[in-house]
Amino acid sequence: MTTTSSLKARLNEGVLLAPGVYDALSALIAAQTGFEALYLSGASIAYTRLGRSDIGLTTYPEVEDTVARIAERVSVPIIVDADTGFGNALNVKRTVRGFERAGAAMIQLEDQTFPKRCGHLDGKGVIPAQEMAGKIRAAVDARHDANTLILARTDAIAVEGLEAALDRAEQYLAAGADALFIEALRTTEQMTAACERFATRVPLLANMVEGGKTPVQSAQALADIGFRIVIFPGGTARAVAHTLQGYYGNLLAQGTTAAWRERMLDFDGLNAVIETPALLADGRRYE
Repeated sequence: MTTTSSLKARLNEGVLLAPGVYDALSALIAAQTGFEALYLSGASIAYTRLGRSDIGLTTYPEVEDTVARIAERVSVPIIVDADTGFGNALNVKRTVRGFERAGAAMIQLEDQTFPKRCGHLDGKGVIPAQEMAGKIRAAVDARHDANTLILARTDAIAVEGLEAALDRAEQYLAAGADALFIEALRTTEQMTAACERFATRVPLLANMVEGGKTPVQSAQALADIGFRIVIFPGGTARAVAHTLQGYYGNLLAQGTTAAWRERMLDFDGLNAVIETPALLADGRRYE
């Protein structure tokens, strides 16, 4: 079974928890931990690859390259944040074809204006719903495999309110979206309202951002409301950033990593994680 068909089947088996990843190493460790799907966060690519904020600075080639590197290293389905599709409907078609070819199992598209920004930052704008519906239709037409899923995200709550956002999601579902993502729901009541309208018809995604606008809850609590996909997209980058602050601060102060030995992998430990012995053994087959 391909990763695309396995993701489609998995969504019918209960809530799916997908951690945020941003490169092949984070994806490998998440897969080794046992997660059944991964979420490639556009924000985390901006954080880690550019050292910048999620305000539309990442480009199509940077994300496509990251998808390909992850898909080459792990066999777990990857949900890919494609931002606005990097342009109009024709750009969306190129994005979907390229990300699918690179290994994406689900491709997320949002209805923000450009330059887009993190869904939990203020000051967002949204394009007309009809234009976004056209982009969804373009995405559906562009995919080679019907098992490659299109995830439609709306950021309209911050701009037009909850009811308008739910109406937009309805239009995107009619345009062919396979799953819906109503970003930055403010309260449990809003989350419940979204699920009451859509949960019996289509998988809904809940986005958990530590310190963001949506109340952070467990995957099971969100499943009880009606969500079928739960992501913690930027938590990985935030955890790594916090760890690096401590590591670098201690190294500068002490001039050694001795105090951190129990909080880090040694040389052999890291090589075990990235499977260096198996790689070298494979190389010996060709000597």
